[in-house]
Amino acid sequence: MKFASSFRAALVAIAALAGLSTAAQADSGTVVLTIYKAGWIIGGSGGSGVLNFRGRAYALSTGGLDYGLVFGGSKTVLRGRVSNINRPSDVAGVYGAAGAGLAVGAGARAIVLTNQKGAVLELSGTQVGLMANADLSGLAITMR
Repeated sequence: MKFASSFRAALVAIAALAGLSTAAQADSGTVVLTIYKAGWIIGGSGGSGVLNFRGRAYALSTGGLDYGLVFGGSKTVLRGRVSNINRPSDVAGVYGAAGAGLAVGAGARAIVLTNQKGAVLELSGTQVGLMANADLSGLAITMR
């Protein structure tokens, strides 16, 4: 009798742990961002986008600052995946990067970014315009 109740308690504990580990697993979605960037030494960027997560679309806004060698203006359209999120608001936050690039006319762009909540953006796309940069940049994404 004592063995049966101990066995039952162990099964309940295992089931509870299995439920916790399933609920704690992060999910992923897709993102499309359109970012306009301009600058001379100090640059700024702004734009909008859409997060598709669990069958729903969520509007996003972007903005940021760049400091370093920044010259010109460009439009970048990025598409990709966001991972390690549990809810749509996890994509909101500040993403930082150091980078260098040159766009004259049209060019390709790819980047991987992480925010303070652990969300990981893996994006690629096209950049159009005249832009030369070797800078530190920050991109803030907010939910609209």
